[in-house]
Amino acid sequence: MSRHGSRIAGSLLVTSGVLLAGFSGAGLAQADPILPPALAELLNSGSAGLGSVGAGQTAPDAPRLASIDNFRDVAGTGAGYPGAHGKNVNKGVFYRANAIVPNDADMATLTGLNLSTVYDLRADDEVAQKQDVLPAGVTYKRIPILSGNINEMLGKIKSPEDARTMMQDMNRAFVTGSVERSKFNELLTDMANTDGGQVFHCTAGKDRTGWTSALLLGIAGVSSQTIMDDYLLTNEYAKDSIAKNTEGLKRAFGDAYVNFIPLVTVESSFLQAGLDQVKADYGTVDKYLTDGLGLDQATIGKLKAKLLR
Repeated sequence: MSRHGSRIAGSLLVTSGVLLAGFSGAGLAQADPILPPALAELLNSGSAGLGSVGAGQTAPDAPRLASIDNFRDVAGTGAGYPGAHGKNVNKGVFYRANAIVPNDADMATLTGLNLSTVYDLRADDEVAQKQDVLPAGVTYKRIPILSGNINEMLGKIKSPEDARTMMQDMNRAFVTGSVERSKFNELLTDMANTDGGQVFHCTAGKDRTGWTSALLLGIAGVSSQTIMDDYLLTNEYAKDSIAKNTEGLKRAFGDAYVNFIPLVTVESSFLQAGLDQVKADYGTVDKYLTDGLGLDQATIGKLKAKLLR
């Protein structure tokens, strides 16, 4: 790898903090899609209430956390996303996040959620830069999911399209990579067999985390459009972090910073790249779950039972 490529890798790791976020797909050179009005309304009406939930009641919305800005409920907000059999996705069960390094106020809020388990999907280098800080009593489990030689890939980026190609290749690896598939099997199996509220996260909470969330929502029977809309919410939830990371890129690379912007945001084509690979290799997500990830029907059934109410 060239000295220039090494400088890019090191600077991005320091200035963006989201480079090693799992990287899903890539695609068309287009502006980020506008947030759908319905989802924007739900997002902005979120409650930070943490009260207990009785039978037949809807759990409160996941709180917005300033220091973990991409923390959110897989089920969405309000009544929860519509799922299979006329049911809504169950809130307060599975949460997704970026690296969990809370300030004091957010730590108190996390403690109030009574979480049982946190799954950290980051590689060793990522964890070394920013270790999770969790409420007392929460079980921490590492399931690292990251494909390819990041430094080598970064050295090849000379344009935004190169960055998008990198993202696309890495998202496809969630489907084609044997190591990646085995790790997703481990993650989903543990989630199916673990009680209480659970959080899974990577560095930015957008790619490895986004793929996991898409799989869970697919298991729940959520529509493909809603899954995509939910995926794109990272651009809204993490907008302050994205702006900060973009400024860091500008300081590090000057006008060349635009080449790396696809690495710190999400676009619809990112997730679609992985979904298209699923269709090409397995035909359906169900077949990917069973034949690709090796999940048995009992595990999928447990996840569905947790996800739907």
